[in-house]
Amino acid sequence: MERILIIGGNGCGKTTLSNKLANKLSLPLIHLDALYWNDNWKPVPDEEFDRLLMSELVQPRWIIDGNISRTIPLRLQYCDAVIFMDFSRIRCLGGVVGRFVKNYGKSRTDMGGNCPEKLNAEKIRFIKGVWTHHQETRRRFYDMMSEADDVKIVILKNRRETDQFLSEL
Repeated sequence: MERILIIGGNGCGKTTLSNKLANKLSLPLIHLDALYWNDNWKPVPDEEFDRLLMSELVQPRWIIDGNISRTIPLRLQYCDAVIFMDFSRIRCLGGVVGRFVKNYGKSRTDMGGNCPEKLNAEKIRFIKGVWTHHQETRRRFYDMMSEADDVKIVILKNRRETDQFLSEL
């Protein structure tokens, strides 16, 4: 595994896993959120994001964590492995709420720009979306992965499986 995608529901622990995996395998780590967000939760234009992403995809070794669903088919063309953290909806919701509380007023290290966590209408919609769109998102991820040729697919259903996966590497 030299080019690894880590995808999964919001709040499932993609960043935590990617940090541990990058350390264990000595692979460069790219957080999609760092490429995607400018200060104050303003997304970069799609053209700029696509250019930044492509400059990472052509590198010989990497771990890329994050969803940004429209780019998964492209990323699947460059990766040799996908780790799908297919955690329960309640686990994802708990992760999002816990991350929000832990980082309230601060910008996370995996974010681009200065994007402090704050409670506003957008955050409430985001949290609600974690709950309401979970099944739809899972289905889309499985559909996209089913079309990936010559890609190792690892599906992790919970923290125990994730810890076991890491220990067995």
